[in-house]
Parts: sequence; structure tokens; C-alpha cells
Amino acid sequence: MKAGKTEKTGVLDDAAAAAGKETFDLTASEWYLNRELTWLEFNRRVFHESTDARNPLLERIFFLAVIGSNLDEFFMKRIGGLKQQVGAGVKLRSLDGRTPQQQLNEIYAVIHDIFTRQQATEHELLALLAGQDIHILPCSALNEQQRHRVTAYFRDNIYPLLIPQGMDPAHPFPFISNLSLNLLVGTRHGKGEHTYLNRIKVPTTGSGIPRFIQVEPNQFVFVLFEDVIADNLDIVFPGMKIESCELFRVTRNAVTEQWSDQAVDLLSMIETALQDRKFAEIVRIEVNSDMTLQHREMLACQLGVDAHKDIFTVSGIMAKRDLMEIAAIDKPELHFPPHQPLDHYKLTGDFPDIFHLIREEGPFLLQHPYESFSSTVERFLKEASTDPRVLVIKMTLYRTSADSQIIQYLLDAARNGKQVAVVVELLARFDESANIHWATHLEEAGIHVTYSVVGLKTHSKVIFVARRDYDGLKIYAHIGTGNYHADTARTYSDLGLLTCDRDIGDDLTEFFNFLTLGYAPARNYKKLFPSPRILKKVLLENIRQEIEHQVRGGQALIQLKSNALTDADIITALYQASQAGVRVDLIIRDSCLLRPGIPGLSENIRVVSIVGRFLEHARLYYFKNSGREQYFIGSADLMLRNLEHRVEVVAPVESPALQKQLREMLNLQLADRRGTWEMQPDGTYVQCQPEGKKGKRSSQELLIQKSEKRLAAVRRQQRKLYPKKMVRRKEE
Repeated sequence: MKAGKTEKTGVLDDAAAAAGKETFDLTASEWYLNRELTWLEFNRRVFHESTDARNPLLERIFFLAVIGSNLDEFFMKRIGGLKQQVGAGVKLRSLDGRTPQQQLNEIYAVIHDIFTRQQATEHELLALLAGQDIHILPCSALNEQQRHRVTAYFRDNIYPLLIPQGMDPAHPFPFISNLSLNLLVGTRHGKGEHTYLNRIKVPTTGSGIPRFIQVEPNQFVFVLFEDVIADNLDIVFPGMKIESCELFRVTRNAVTEQWSDQAVDLLSMIETALQDRKFAEIVRIEVNSDMTLQHREMLACQLGVDAHKDIFTVSGIMAKRDLMEIAAIDKPELHFPPHQPLDHYKLTGDFPDIFHLIREEGPFLLQHPYESFSSTVERFLKEASTDPRVLVIKMTLYRTSADSQIIQYLLDAARNGKQVAVVVELLARFDESANIHWATHLEEAGIHVTYSVVGLKTHSKVIFVARRDYDGLKIYAHIGTGNYHADTARTYSDLGLLTCDRDIGDDLTEFFNFLTLGYAPARNYKKLFPSPRILKKVLLENIRQEIEHQVRGGQALIQLKSNALTDADIITALYQASQAGVRVDLIIRDSCLLRPGIPGLSENIRVVSIVGRFLEHARLYYFKNSGREQYFIGSADLMLRNLEHRVEVVAPVESPALQKQLREMLNLQLADRRGTWEMQPDGTYVQCQPEGKKGKRSSQELLIQKSEKRLAAVRRQQRKLYPKKMVRRKEE
């Protein structure tokens, strides 16, 4: 495959013209949707899962909590950035022709609508929970015995943690930390006329106390942390009359970094930026519905926000992301049927080491969370860390979990005399502190740690293992679409490839040299397509080739699966493919700026979004290529940042057996009538409706079933071949 042209527009004009289609000005803003608004549309789809009675009740609570978490991040990342642009007087328009201020105005209208629906749904779900003997009550609704127990709990566990702060001329308004819950308490001395305002931070973080405090040890009766404090203010302010108690919460801008290409000490810069983020400007204040207008305006003045635009009234539970605690209640009948990731059907049982299996029976396609991360990726790294034939391990690390074995296996490898190099991405948003910790820990163990290439985030997910085999040095590799994160591997739908392909090994040697050197001399790649230099050109060239196949009467089809589609050049190319008559199927999880179904422009393009119990996270690119089919998986989304400003890796899947698995997955997802939403030309989505009994099962449910059947078939065969010696690997 050859790289295409480098022009940013008009890459495929000649081919489109050859198809004899109507000419459109593909630079016109009317053909593009807004990134922020389409992301909010995605959250409407997620929110709908909380209203869908087909989902188990506690799963509906989970989706309600997800929306709370997503909106917190949206305010910190996206609204914070737009506010910075407005403050700086930026008038640059987005791809769809909106100024930053216009985007904010429309965003707020959508968010207020989501808030209204979210709060109504919360009220409905709490009533349904009560019907299942799960109660979230105010302290005032507890019986005398329960209230006495809660007060005793407050004295022993909460009261010593509180730091009440007065606000008067001698005590200025205190600093309010990001996403913290705060009580604004009005107190008065006896018969005095003056009311004093005080602030109490609810110590939910790091205290070991849950947000939802269980009242009875054997019953699902809960009270909120802040309500327990509010109910015991007479202990906090002895001898004082409590005039008022109101709850508020602030959200701060997380877009504070000002990176320099001349950075000398990136680690130091990021630590400084994290500190700056703690004191960044506030972009939202949430207040409970009982807060007085006077106190709302006081908070707006003290915290520097617009009292009309930036204050949001919350009825019900504030910080709804904490409802994750309720969603985790152990009531199986109120959850999805349990799913435990299974062993990969080719990597199960008492068989030779993983390197032998990859060499003799590979490559292997991994499908998480249907197949275990522990018995595939972690096993690969674990065996590499102890295998005496393994000489070198290299990997990229964007995000990992605190309880992941990945770090431990890297440390074990270093202790066992392996050369270990890890490229840690310090700029992984909201994981900077954790990554600084891991990087320091790895360096202290003698591991070579590199902090990516200046000016580029390293978002690729690759592991490189050099092993001295019986026939010489061989490179084994894992290339994935998801992070090396044990927790998300259970809830994100991702793909991975375990291979010892020689060309891929050679390419990864070049790739890691580029990363550890920190600059980009010309490098030749045989099979891998890294960004920012190669991947986008290859994708555009492949789209152009599909147009040529269509025009010449060959077989043409484009199917792309990605988290987002926002890159203008890719969208332009796909429009031109549709104009040429190429069928284009797009499975885009959240933001999609392309408008399907427009006559003469995109009537051959279908866009769907899958929402279910697992977060769709895989990136898969397919081209029919006149029968010489091409499948690619990797870390890159179809976004400008991924294709031009990040280090990504996309790899071909060439094995017919593995291509068959990918085809099966794509067909299931494109035929899904349970978990799929179809995009309309105006950017709205319509939920697909099941047709017949088969249509009632989502593609995710069917993929669970297929992974179970594959493993069961292999185990039946193993029992026939090894009836006495068969030892099953314990399922995760």
C-alpha cells in the first residue's frame, strides 16, 4: 500500500468527478456537524439507557451515574477550553461555522435539557429502588433507633474529619477545590441579629467513608454523607442557632497546560500544570434547589462566575457520578447477567508457553472484554518477564490501573536481567499524577523510561518482546486498541493482536527507536502505519482506491469503526466516496461531524452508534479493495489530534481466520437492532427497534455467546485428546 497525496483538501476531486456526481462545496460549513454538540448527543444516547425499562434497575442507575461523570469531564475539558477562547477574544470558527461563544450558547441549552431529564429520571429510579427495598433517605425520615445510630457514627467517624471555616472580615472566603461538595451554613448566636456564614467541605475523597452511608448492616438503607453532617450541625456549632444549610459544588477548568516545544524538564512542567489546575478558574457552580438567591449571588461574586449562566440548580442528588456506589449493590437480579471474561480459545489449558503458541499457531486476535485480559496480555508480559530467552521488553503506557499486574511484570523483568524500556505518556488527561508515579517507580528500578516525543502525545498501545529462539532472534508483539488497564479491559470493548510477524517486528524496532530518540528521522515501515506521518495518508489513499474500484465496476466497500470521526479530510474523502457510489458503513461511538443520507452527497453513507453494557472502544478499518480485503486495527481515532498530533500505531490483520472473526464482529454490529442508534442527516439519532426474537439480543450479547461457544468447542476437543492430562486454566 502506498501513501496518498499530502494536500489537505481536494485529495479525491478527480475520482469524484469521474463518477459524474453533482459537485458540492465540501469546504462549506453546512456539511459538517459540531463536535461538542455531537458529543452531547452521544450522552443523550447513554442517558436513554437509564430510562430504558429493558435494562435491569441497577444498570439504569449505573448509566445515570455515567452521565454525571461525563458531564463533569465535559465542563472541565470542553467548556473550560471554549471559555478560554471567549476570554481571549478568539473568533475562529469551528468546522461547522460556529464561533466559541455560539457554541457555548447552544451547549448550555442542550445541557439544561439533559439536566432536567436527568433529575426527573433520578426521581423515578429512586422510587423503583424503594420498591426493591433499596432506600436513600434523608436523616429526618429515619426512625429513632436508626437516627441514634447515625449520630453515633457521625461522632466517631465524621466529626473529627471536618474543618468548619467561618467567613467574615477576619476570615476571607475559603478556597473551594474542584468537584468537592460543600455545605454553606448560616449560624446565629442566641438572640443575636447577625447571621454568620460558614463553609464545611464534605470529606468524601480519601476519608474511607462512602458517599452513601449504610444505616443498617443487613438492609439496603442509605443516607447521604452531606445529609449526616447537616443533621448534626448542633455538634459542629454548639450553642449556635442554625439558620440555613445549603449544598454547593464547583467545577474548575482542566485546560491549563501551555506546553513549549522547547521544554527542558517535561516532568517538572506537568507537575506545575497539575498544581495550576487545582487553582484554575471555575466554569460551573451547582447549588441545591433550596439555596437563596442572595447566597447564589454571593457565591457567584466570590468565585468569579456569571450568576445567570454558570450556576446550575440541582434537585435531588448532587454529584450523580457517586451513584456508582448504589449501582454496585450486590443484587444479581437487578444487574445484567454476570459476565466473566473467558480464556482465549487458543490460549487455554496446560499447553506450551505463550511464545510457542504464537509462533506455531498464531497470530491471535484478542477481543476484550469477551476474552480475558489477564490470561492474554498480562500473561504475555508475565512470561516475557521470566523467560530466560527473552532479552528485551519495550512498551508504551498511556493509562494503567493501580491494581494492574503490568507494572509488576515490568519490574520483575528488570530484576531478572531483561533490558526494559517504557514510553510513559505524562499528558494522559486526568491520569498525569498516576503516570508520574509509575514513571518514577519504574526509573527507580533501573527501567529506561522515556516521556514521549516533544509536541506529540504517545497514544499507541504496543508491546515489543525480543526473544532468542532456537532459530535466531525473533520479535513478538502485542498491538491493541485499548489501554493496558485491567479494570477497563472488563468494561471496554477492544481488540488486540498477538503476533511474531517478521515485518511487524522490524517496524516496531524502528518505531521504538523513534520514540526513545525523541525525534523523527526518515523511517521505512513495511506493514505498520504510525501517525502522525503515515497513517492519514494511507487512509486517504485507501478511500481513493475504493472510489477507483467503484468507478471501474469492481467491488468497493468501506467500513470504519472508531470512537469519533471529526477529521475534515477524512470526512471529505468519505463524502466523495459516497458520491462515487461506494457504500460506506460507519460505526462511530460518539462525535461524528459527517452528515449521512444527504442526496447527492452522502446517501450511500450509514452512521450508527452502539450503546450497551460495554463501552465500544475498538478501532477497526476495513476496505473491500475489489476482493483483496484489508483489515486494520490500532489506537487511532479518526480525529485531527490522533492523525496529526499523536503517536499512534495501526496494524494490518492479514490472517484469513482472524479476518473472518473481524468480519463476524462487523456484521453483528451493523445488524444490531437492540443496542444501535442510527444517525439522521441533521445529526440526531433514532434508536433501532428489534425485529423478531433474534433482534432482541444486542451485538454485545451475541459476542459474549460466541466467545463462550468457541472456548467450549476447544475444550471439548481437548478433553477428547487429553482426557487425563487436561488441566484447565482458571477462568478470570
